[in-house]
Parts: sequence; C-alpha cells; structure tokens
Amino acid sequence: QVKLEESGGGLVQAGGSLRLSCAASGRTEDLNAMGWFRQAPGSEREFVASIRWGRDGTFYTDSVRGRFTIFRDNTKNTMFLQMNSLTPEDTAVYYCAGRMGGARQTVVDMWDYWGQGTQVTVSP
Repeated sequence: QVKLEESGGGLVQAGGSLRLSCAASGRTEDLNAMGWFRQAPGSEREFVASIRWGRDGTFYTDSVRGRFTIFRDNTKNTMFLQMNSLTPEDTAVYYCAGRMGGARQTVVDMWDYWGQGTQVTVSP
C-alpha cells in the first residue's frame, strides 16, 4: 500500500500563489505516476496535472497550463504543485493521487491511491 499526505492549502487572494505538497510513504516503489485532482463544491473531481515518477513527463489540464507547475523530489518521495495567478475558479479541495500505470491518465477511477485532500480557497 501507498500512503499519500497533502499539505500547503489555504486562503489566498486572486492573483496570488500557493504551493501544495504531497508526501508518499509505504510501497512507493509501486508508483509509476503521481498527480493532482480537484473537486469544487457541487462538481465532480477533475484532473489537474500529473507527472511521471521515474522519468521526465508532465501533463496538465488546459485551464491550468501556464499557471501551475507540477514537479517532484524523488529523493524525498514528494510531489509538488506550484500554483500561480490563482483565480476564484481554482477554489476546490485538491487531492494527491498515485498510480501504478502511466501518468497520461485523467480518469479518476484509474488512479490507485489518494490523499485526504487539502482546501484551496481563492478570494476575489
């Protein structure tokens, strides 16, 4: 089993920045990809970004490309999401996810491991 734990959420004004972190523990050797999803009130959970764990490769949903950057520190089994130019539409609970398959996967049910989520609130 892999355990994922997010941190770094909070309240920020529009135009501001936040960095989320996700620490992986347990059978991290099973991970081939990690990613971020988010869920706004009344909406379904949606893909934000993902990264290959053992080699280069990142993927983004169109609405965050150019504003968000996903990166990792394999030595610390930690993944990050740097979020810049935040807007109120980015307000959601952000979830860290991991999977044994490839990183180019946007379907929620195809991810194997999940964190508990961290709230990001962007005020106007």
